[in-house]
Amino acid sequence: MNFSLLGKRMRINSLVSRTLTLTLFAALVAQLIATTIWYTESKKREIEGITSTSASMANMFASTVTFFESLPVSYRHIVLNQIRNMGGTRFFVSLNKQKLIVDPIENNALKNASVSAIEQVLHSELPRVNSISVDFSLRQNLRLLKNDLYLTDLPKSWVHHTLTLSPIEPPVLVVQIELTDDQWLYIAALLPAPYMTLDDSIFSQEQWWFLTISTSLLLGLTYLLMRQQVKPLKRLAKAANEMSMNIEQPALKEEGASELITATRAFNRMQQRIQRYIADRELLFSSISHDLKTPITRLRLRTELLDDEIKRDKFNKDLDELELLVKGALQCVKDTDLHENNADIDIRELLFSLVEPLNQTTQRVEIELSNTLSIVAKPLAIKRVFSNLIDNAVKYGGTALVAAKQVKQGVLVTITDTGPGIPEQQLEVVFEPYCRLATDEDGHGLGLGICRNIIHGHGGDLTLSNCEEGGLQVQIYLPSGLDG
Repeated sequence: MNFSLLGKRMRINSLVSRTLTLTLFAALVAQLIATTIWYTESKKREIEGITSTSASMANMFASTVTFFESLPVSYRHIVLNQIRNMGGTRFFVSLNKQKLIVDPIENNALKNASVSAIEQVLHSELPRVNSISVDFSLRQNLRLLKNDLYLTDLPKSWVHHTLTLSPIEPPVLVVQIELTDDQWLYIAALLPAPYMTLDDSIFSQEQWWFLTISTSLLLGLTYLLMRQQVKPLKRLAKAANEMSMNIEQPALKEEGASELITATRAFNRMQQRIQRYIADRELLFSSISHDLKTPITRLRLRTELLDDEIKRDKFNKDLDELELLVKGALQCVKDTDLHENNADIDIRELLFSLVEPLNQTTQRVEIELSNTLSIVAKPLAIKRVFSNLIDNAVKYGGTALVAAKQVKQGVLVTITDTGPGIPEQQLEVVFEPYCRLATDEDGHGLGLGICRNIIHGHGGDLTLSNCEEGGLQVQIYLPSGLDG
């Protein structure tokens, strides 16, 4: 098991992070749906508006063409000069000997709708003209009068009020109509607001800022709300973890959402029931211990009065087994009841103190420890666990290696011996009460089960595995016991 990634995984899977992720996803989906509907409807209205506006402008262009066609050819340039000297009109109009080059802007839905509407009206109103060309050009690329003459080269009085609108710089509509083989009527104009920029983007910069600020505000308020609601839940989880180590815990304050209040109330009732159960169990076992010792002693005395030695030996053997069962049961209850206060434990110091007596005569235990090994737990219970496991490793494995390292959420201790190991099918069975694989008479088969119960009571784990090169490996994980 990799304990180093446990904290990070818990943070990623926390209720607050999941809620924020879901809120962000919901906000994005909602914005996507709303934007799709809004964009479809607004674009439809925009297309209809620019089509109508372009058609109106095309009618004015057609009237301009009709007006110039009604003038004698020699008067047309005179009229244009007089209009320019008077400050121009809403359009820039010129008569050119050839069709000018137009550098078109990129196509989009608004441009195509405008060009299509203008061409349709002009072809309908001016069936006699030879050719009609409609397009849009950027102001800096706009040619006027001749192909080598640009907008910036002309006097401001001619075009300043007609084709410039600083600082927007919208694209310029260019319409060229062939009146005769050597005469083109050139019209340049700006579309009226709000279509003059031909902006086809989905979001403007202001809309992006609005979406960013509104989403951030939503996430921030959700985070504050969830953080406030999760506090009682964290206290409940902390109390449940501490109760596994020490049942004598004060009742939790009932606060938060109604569901949390219900859960806290149920937890408090459960804790009270467990406290009463443990108190009743201790009283029961104390009574059993007292009540059984007296009849066992009486039976021993009566057994001694038997004349038949064989029967007397059989009675004594049965009484020994009965007394062994009573002592084992009482020991199991006593050793798994952790009636200690938590304290800081230096695992290095604890392991050195256990290993040193074993190495006084011969080097039977090697030790490899990290520089910092500390947890908060019940000192006597933890000492009992390591003492039992190291003694077993030396007793049944000959020599042992004790290694310990600090992981992110606690301490990982590994005890490896050089003995025969345990059959794979027996690795879990040995934790059951009164299960012994050794043939000697030393012990009751309760030690490993008690050790695992103590470790589980601290929120850790104890596992057994056989090494590939031979021997048994015991891994003990103990959480740090500090508030994260």
